[in-house]
Amino acid sequence: MELTTVWFALIAILWMGYFALEGFDFGVGMLLPVLGRSDRERRVLINTIGPVWDGNEVWLLVAGGATFAAFPEWYATLFSGFYLPLLLILVALIVRGLAFEYRHKRDDATWKSRWDGAIIVGSFVPAFLWGVAFANILRGVRIDADMEYVGGLLELLNPYALLGGAMTLLLFLTHGAVFVSLKTDGPIRHEARALAVRTGVAAAAVTVVFLAWTQLETGTAASLVAFGVAAVALVAGLVALLAGREGWAFLGTFVAIALGVAGLFLALFPDVMPTTLADGTGLTTTNAAATAYTLKIMTVVAAIFTPLVLMYQAWTYWVFRKRIAVHHIPEPVLAGQGS
Repeated sequence: MELTTVWFALIAILWMGYFALEGFDFGVGMLLPVLGRSDRERRVLINTIGPVWDGNEVWLLVAGGATFAAFPEWYATLFSGFYLPLLLILVALIVRGLAFEYRHKRDDATWKSRWDGAIIVGSFVPAFLWGVAFANILRGVRIDADMEYVGGLLELLNPYALLGGAMTLLLFLTHGAVFVSLKTDGPIRHEARALAVRTGVAAAAVTVVFLAWTQLETGTAASLVAFGVAAVALVAGLVALLAGREGWAFLGTFVAIALGVAGLFLALFPDVMPTTLADGTGLTTTNAAATAYTLKIMTVVAAIFTPLVLMYQAWTYWVFRKRIAVHHIPEPVLAGQGS
């Protein structure tokens, strides 16, 4: 197998990990106003992802870095052409990270409410825009003969891309609700389980439409298999949730998201960013790749450090595996509510 194909597969795996892990982070953030009616309930929700959210974002950093090093032309065209959507995602992630760190710095109702709003918006924006971005990559955009994006912002907001954004948003919302039901106890657990079933039905409907559209346009036999297993996993996860098996339900949504992303990359290969212009030059794993020597060095480094990172992150999830509930959170004294 050529190293360009190896690195395309590795980048696909990194995005699979990012969406499957950061996806429930986004979902928990979006559910903050729904399941967190009091400060203690919101603290329970935030504490479910508190030990892992920043580690989950490492997958995004590594995916971006790997794209820059392995496929510099892809990186350059993507980040210049999708500049505004990616900037909005970056700002949302920064504000969201600040909110997690600063929310607890003052016992003031107004202070915490504003940071809660930052978490909610900072979760909604990337959950939607990541789907829009990947849908446009699959669909193809206006790339000229010099491999530069020459389209406009509004072209990225086409029906297919908006459907992709709706799909990722609903999938992450469901994934987050399932995670909350897995990690909490008491009323929040039961409310999250019931909510996950409702959002899961909507997510399944939108996902089937988007994946079927993708398969008809650019799909391959391999992507069809991945999409089919992803759909089965999502349905199985919802069935497990109805039976009260939150662990199996989370595994189902996790596999559904991961294999859905895998199917998108299988439908894209060997392109990395196709063009819709007749006289344009689409980017492929060949013409967008770095030198062979660069890919060899990267492969050695990845072989050494990737297992270490995976073991550390798995250990983190194991250490923080227990459920939490409202009675684990002390009652705060908020300055905005009096003494």
